[in-house]
Order: sequence, then structure tokens, then C-alpha cells
Amino acid sequence: MKRLPMRKIRDVLRLSAEGLSTRKIGVSLTIGRTTVQAYLDRAAAVDLSWPLPPDMSDTDLERLIYPRTARDIANRAAEPDWGHIHRELRRKGVTLMLLWEEYRSGHPDGYGYSRFCELYTRWEGKLSPVMRQRHPAGERLFVDYAGHTIDVIAPQTGEVRTAQVFVAVLGASNYTFVEATWTQSLPDWIASHVRALGFFGGVTAQIVSDNLKAGVTKACFYDPAINRTYADMAAHYDTAVVPARPYKPKDKAKAEGGVLLAERWILARLRNRQFFSLAEVNAAIRPLLDRLNDKISRHLGASRRQLFAQLDKPALKPLPVAPYVYAEWKKCRAGLDYHVAIDKHYYSVPYQLLKKELWARITDRTIEVFHVGQRVASHVRTSSNGKHSTLRDHMPAHHQFRDDWTPERIIARAARVGPNVAIFAEVVMRDRKHPEQGYRTCLGVIRLGDKFGHDRLDAACSRALEINARSYSSLLSILKNGLESRPRTRAAEEPAITHPNIRGADYFH
Repeated sequence: MKRLPMRKIRDVLRLSAEGLSTRKIGVSLTIGRTTVQAYLDRAAAVDLSWPLPPDMSDTDLERLIYPRTARDIANRAAEPDWGHIHRELRRKGVTLMLLWEEYRSGHPDGYGYSRFCELYTRWEGKLSPVMRQRHPAGERLFVDYAGHTIDVIAPQTGEVRTAQVFVAVLGASNYTFVEATWTQSLPDWIASHVRALGFFGGVTAQIVSDNLKAGVTKACFYDPAINRTYADMAAHYDTAVVPARPYKPKDKAKAEGGVLLAERWILARLRNRQFFSLAEVNAAIRPLLDRLNDKISRHLGASRRQLFAQLDKPALKPLPVAPYVYAEWKKCRAGLDYHVAIDKHYYSVPYQLLKKELWARITDRTIEVFHVGQRVASHVRTSSNGKHSTLRDHMPAHHQFRDDWTPERIIARAARVGPNVAIFAEVVMRDRKHPEQGYRTCLGVIRLGDKFGHDRLDAACSRALEINARSYSSLLSILKNGLESRPRTRAAEEPAITHPNIRGADYFH
């Protein structure tokens, strides 16, 4: 017999008491007359008549109209543990058919498969919206910021600064991590992820985030663009960032639910407290977070911590050996001087990459430059002083030449040829407006030693110094004509000529 709602059973009894026939009652309530008669017989069997006692609830009426049989009692005793069924469904590869087969193996007279599925669906429908989603263990971590903030008072000035609240929730167990940070900027966003994964002791296959600007540079329904630093962090932990679709809060319902719980269980309890540092805020959050994770779910019969140990923890991928070191990525191009500008300092790259699109990875200590995924330069990070950090290998050959030579190095090389060669090189660079203007002259003079010999060149330099010759061509002429070995003394009998325009031999001494 089809079970009628208690409301209709009450109407059957009422209309019968008013003297209507079973046919008219059936027409009035759109049920068969035999059904009407069957319920009247059930009521008569338990001495029920209209009006019913005013304190009789629908549950009491149902218990009288449908008395439990021995089979019902047996089936009730074999009622599945729906909380256990719900948890098991979150494991990879577990289905309702498999769980029903396991149930029937222990209770051969239990529910059939269709009834089993119907009862589970009914039980699941009583769960909160946050718990309705099914997420495989270790599959997803949901992250977001709470809408509420916490005020922090500066002890020295009394200035009030607001702290943001970061929330991370595991999909299968709802195990939750909460912490306060100063901002929602990229460094704080990344640092919170690192601490959250450390808190969980493992890594999920995916991280589902909101379209926060720190994490998603371009929010798009079909092809969102992930921040390069965020993607770099995900690669370090061997996970994938999956942004929620814009304006689709159900994509991150776990995060929304976690934020709501954090606001109710943590932030609401801290609303009347005063804090004077960020560390003080996080110290106050920890015991409340433990309380939230240890709270027993009325429907599941287990706490978040217990579910985490049972479901998510065994399925998480291990953490890398070292935590992620924050690094900001910046798109850049090398100028004609083959340097890229980062934070008011200039770092060299190979000169072949002029005008090429490059990516700079910036940490607290290093600057790394990449081209087409390959690292092409690495520098120690320097303060913003407007200067240049240049590696010799990045320079073209003619620039290396200029970089290799200094006045000291040139004089030292000249001294290895001869003392007069060293003096000549020093005089040449001293007499030029800039020492660099004399580099080529000095190097050319030094190379003359390979052709004419070191002794002749040293003597020629001595001769050139005597006659005030300062050029490469003068030295070459002296050597070609063998003048370095000729004496310069004037004949004694030759009379001296006196004239204002004649300087004389002593002029050079």
C-alpha cells in the first residue's frame, strides 16, 4: 500500500467523521476508495478517531498507523553508517556500488541497491551546502582571504593598521588553516601558501584560488593568466593552480565555507580584543583554529582533524626538501648597453640578447635572467644605486678589450719589456685628457717589442723621451731608422746658435 503523508491521513479521518463516503473522500483527496478504506481500518485497529488528541504529532500518528514489524526492526539494526559511506566516497575509485556490496556482505538481509542509494541521497541532502561537494582525498586545496580584517595598533604611535586573514581548506576533510598577514600583495600571498602547505605537511594535486590580482594577472572564463611567481611556486611544489571561474562562487564553495567558519569561530571571538603586533594576532588565532579543527561534525561523527588523518593526509604528495623561496618575476628587455634595469640598478646579459624579451627572477639575494626558459645571466642583487653590474663574458670582444686594460695593468706589462717602455707608457697616459685615450698607443708600442726586440724598444723609448716624442709613429720611425743607437751629442767645435725661437738641447731636461 502506498504511504500517504500524515496530512492526508488526518484529512481522511476528518472527512470520515463528517459522514462522507469512502468514494467521496477519495474524489476529494485524489486517492482510491480502497486506499481510503485501508487507512480507516488501520485507524480503527489502534482505536484512532476524529478529532485526534491535540498533542499528537505527525511522528506519533505515523508510529500508530505504520507499526514497526520484526523485519523493520531487523532492517533498522542493519542501518548503514552514512557518515562512513560519505567519507569513503571521497577516496579515489570508491563508488556507491562498491560500498553497497561491502554493506550487503555484512548484512545479507539489508537494503537493496536502489533503496541504499535513495537513503544515502536523502541523508546527504541534510548536510550543509559546504559539505555537499565530493572532493577526492588529496585532490584540492581551496584558498581565499576573509572579508573581515583585524585591527592592529602600533604601540609607539597608536596608529591602527588592518591585517588581512588568509584561509586555506582541504577539499576532502575540510581541515582548515588560518593566519593573519599585513596585505593581500603577492609576497604575503605566496608566503601564506608556503606556511599553509607546511601546516598540512603535504601538497595537494591542485590549488583552487579566487581571481585575486596577486595570483591571477588576467581573470578569464576560458583562459585565465596565472602570475609568473605564483606559477613558479606551484611548480616548486609540483602542484597546479586552478583559478575559479569569474563570478562562480560555487567553484570555490569550500573556501567560501572555510572563510565563513573562520569569521564565526575565530574573528568573531577576537572582535573585542586589542592587538599590538601581527605575531600577537596569529598567537590568538592558533587555539581557536585548533578548536575549529577538533569540533565534531554532527552529521559525519568526526572532526576535521580526524578526517584529515583518515582521508587527506595519506593522499598528500610530500613536501619538497626546501620550502619555496619567494622570487618575483619581471618582464624586461636589454638596452643597447646589454643591461637590464631592475630596481634602479643595471645587470648585464649576453650582448647577443639586445632587444630580446627576457624574464628576470628577483629574490632578496640574487637576480637571474631567463630567455626562452634558459638562464642566461645570474648576479648578486645590489642596492638601488644606479650603477652597473657587468660580467666580462657578456661583453662583445672589443668591449672586453677595453674592460681588460687599466693604466696599472698597461704600465705593468710595459715594465716587463723594459723600464723606459714603462716610463713612456706612463707619460703617454698622463698627458692625455683621459687615460683611456692612450691605451691603444701604449699597446701598439708594447707590441713593437715582438718585431724589433725588447732591448731596441727600450732604447727607442729612452730616445723618444729625450726628444719629447709621444706617438706610436715616432717610435716606429726611430726603430726603422735605427736612431735609438745613434749618439745625440753635438760636435764641440760647432758654435751654439742663440735665437728666441730655438729651444736648445736643455729644453727637454
